[in-house]
Amino acid sequence: MSIVGVGIDVVDVARFTAKLEATPRLAERLFVEAERSLPPNSLAGRFAAKEALAKALGAPVGLHWRDAVVVKDGVGKPSWELQGSVRARVEELGIRSLHLSISHDAGIASAIVVAEN
Repeated sequence: MSIVGVGIDVVDVARFTAKLEATPRLAERLFVEAERSLPPNSLAGRFAAKEALAKALGAPVGLHWRDAVVVKDGVGKPSWELQGSVRARVEELGIRSLHLSISHDAGIASAIVVAEN
């Protein structure tokens, strides 16, 4: 396998939370219903993950945020459920594996995505 793309993003949790509170429909555009009930740190981490994923995919126009959902396995390891525009881009690039890491500390959420073919 070889690396097709790498993306990283950081989000200020307080600023992101304030933006969501000021623009209620923003959460609906960014997150599926199951994600919207998560606490602010988790939402900021998921947004950072989606931004990092877009960067790893070359940041093409037309990706829909709700087409990439962060899920966790039984031990808490994050991964993706992809559909629509994001799945199409992954298939177009021949990506076989997406690695995801999310972290929260000192009011910052960060994420990194590594895409391999």
